[in-house]
Amino acid sequence: MVVRGQPFNIKKFLNSRIQFPNNFEQPYSSIRFLGYIISVNEINVKMEFIFGGASSAIAGFITNPLEVIKTRMQIQGELKKRGTHAVYFTNFTQAAVVITKHEGILALQKGLVPTLLFQFTFNGCRLGAYQLLQQNGYTSDANGNISFYKNLVASGLCGAVAIYFNNPLTLIKTHLQTEASKQISLGHQHKHSGTWSAFRTIYKNEGVRGLYRGSHAAVICAIVGSTSQLMSFTYVKQYMNEAKIFQNNPLAAVFTASMIGGVVLCLAMTPFDLILTRLYNQGVDPSGRNMLYRNFSDCVVKIWKSEGFLGFYKGIGPSYIRLGPHTVLSLVIWDKLQDVYTQFEIRRHHYMDLA
Repeated sequence: MVVRGQPFNIKKFLNSRIQFPNNFEQPYSSIRFLGYIISVNEINVKMEFIFGGASSAIAGFITNPLEVIKTRMQIQGELKKRGTHAVYFTNFTQAAVVITKHEGILALQKGLVPTLLFQFTFNGCRLGAYQLLQQNGYTSDANGNISFYKNLVASGLCGAVAIYFNNPLTLIKTHLQTEASKQISLGHQHKHSGTWSAFRTIYKNEGVRGLYRGSHAAVICAIVGSTSQLMSFTYVKQYMNEAKIFQNNPLAAVFTASMIGGVVLCLAMTPFDLILTRLYNQGVDPSGRNMLYRNFSDCVVKIWKSEGFLGFYKGIGPSYIRLGPHTVLSLVIWDKLQDVYTQFEIRRHHYMDLA
């Protein structure tokens, strides 16, 4: 029996009080706890969407300054050949200094409100739905091993659906983050006073269609980003489990898998992210037609002709500086929240039994 007021040793308690079935390692197994049958799914599923959203929102708050810098660098030299345009930003550190000098330190947190809303809703849906599919065996084969094709479809589908419904938030975030002082302004300046002002202005001038401008490109970007991130994280984590790497340090295992996921995500996603930024930030004429790019393919052709192949990788350095920490933070926090909640549920059942 656990005496109230003494430290609770979860490992010792689990070993002494819980009857684990032989197939406990399977994602849909259950445990007998103090006479109750508790499904591992039931412990986690109810909170998956909240975990995914909360972990990404926390990561988004910390890395938003990096997102602002990355977005500014992607707009720099739009549809112009190298050497024919003004260069305000040369690297991450210099860009941070320049923005702070001309706009103040708070400018590095521009677009924070739509960023947090987007991170919570988008990644809450994406990570939560992916975890549900994973727990119910939709990403594994008959032997319980990870299936490449099932993972590809599951991660891509979760990302595509989540980004489409959150497109207005991404659009507004980009508008706010590209707004700059006159001395260092780049691209089209939308001049919104805030998140809700931007939403009202776009809806008033362009309707619902305006809020979903660039949504098709966003879906493509999300499929590439979601599949590369979640699949690399899942496979690396499985490999380390099988090879017994960091067996006694699960946090290090999650951290390593997240860092590799960030590298893969950055290399695969940067060109699509740049195209999406350009589509979002372009202005529209009085009739609501796009001023620079008609659609995704038109944007690709124009960037290729005017900026060349390397034009698609503008800002790749800041992209990893942002994507790497964000991937690590969101996936590590996501993974640890699940562990903490599982232990909390077990302890709650225990103290209910003692009462």
